[in-house]
Amino acid sequence: MSVLSQRDPEVYSLIKAEEAYQGSTIRMIASENYVSKSVLEASGSVFANKYSEGYPGARYYQGQVNCDQIELLAIKRAKEVFGAEHVNVQPYSGSPANLAVYFAFIQPGDTILGLNLSHGGHLTHGSKASITGKYFNPVHYNLDPKTGLIDYDEIERLAVEHKPKIIVAGHSAYPRQLDFKRFREIADKVGALLFVDMAHFAGLVAGGVHPSPIPYADVVTTTTHKTLRGPRGAMILCKEKHAKAIDKAVFPGLQGGPHNATTAAIAVALKEAASPEFKTYAKNVIENAKVLADELVKRGFNLVSGGTDNHLMLIDLTNKGIAGKPFAVALEKAGIVLNYNTVPGETRKASDPSGIRLGTPSVTSRGFGTEEMKKIAVWMDAVVSHIDDEAFLAATAKDVAALCSKFPVPGIE
Repeated sequence: MSVLSQRDPEVYSLIKAEEAYQGSTIRMIASENYVSKSVLEASGSVFANKYSEGYPGARYYQGQVNCDQIELLAIKRAKEVFGAEHVNVQPYSGSPANLAVYFAFIQPGDTILGLNLSHGGHLTHGSKASITGKYFNPVHYNLDPKTGLIDYDEIERLAVEHKPKIIVAGHSAYPRQLDFKRFREIADKVGALLFVDMAHFAGLVAGGVHPSPIPYADVVTTTTHKTLRGPRGAMILCKEKHAKAIDKAVFPGLQGGPHNATTAAIAVALKEAASPEFKTYAKNVIENAKVLADELVKRGFNLVSGGTDNHLMLIDLTNKGIAGKPFAVALEKAGIVLNYNTVPGETRKASDPSGIRLGTPSVTSRGFGTEEMKKIAVWMDAVVSHIDDEAFLAATAKDVAALCSKFPVPGIE
């Protein structure tokens, strides 16, 4: 019997409820995934008992012999998976990692150039709602309104005009691959540092199905969850010449000791990412996304850019006569979980936008294939015309749960 169930039945019951929820629903949130039992075990290991300010071999606490080894192992594996010269595995998550990059290289008021949040960028790429948009001078590039693609000529024009100290390449809701070579050329033209945020597609890079930014970027950040399928942490990968600045920015610049149990789980996830099975998973993530995108287009959904090259899709629902939030709520009632999202040219408020974002990492990790993607498209299309039909949504949820029962949940099967 579980110790937790005896000591704290309230928390234990919520954990079991979440296990059941994840097991009976189709999780399509592009930034989520399932981790393995090994990653879960490392996340809850005795490394959670340790405090380790500093870096391996230069700690401010004694008793670090095993903590040093686990951090060095995570770094070694990250270098092997991504081919980076230097890696810092201590950032608590993606946003702190991005802040560390800014803290390392620029001053308040300096100009940064990043993708507009409503066009698929991230809060930390200079959004006015973020500290990055308040402390720095953000300039944003947009998607081409006709194609839904990044306009690299516009990026170059803005870079020449505004002379940013940092150019940010990366996204949280852009369904296409990035041209890192072109970004590098633009950065060199204006003397900017090229910073790539690959949080969303790092697992695809590790799996060899997405171009790597490492040969082109000065600094790369990534979360260790999402497509990489690890714990909720982050890494910064950079050229060796930037190592000292990055490490100093992370500690003592922005945070204290690392979360050692998370570091252990990162090491485990990176070993998994180097396996042949992970390459198959990454290939299937993209294959599933492409099939789902095609099926949704066939049913009249307006996908930004017309499809996807990676793991995610962004859909403008305006032509369907519904908004993103009520559609996401109805889909959840039907057992399909995704998020509402702003879209390029957004005319509604961010809390009730015109679109939805969805992705295939979680369902692929669970074993779903292209036939399941077709079923998901059928269900999503049906919900459009039954958005307020509670009986229909409940019946669909039962059908979804029946399908899910055929695919055990990784880590909790």
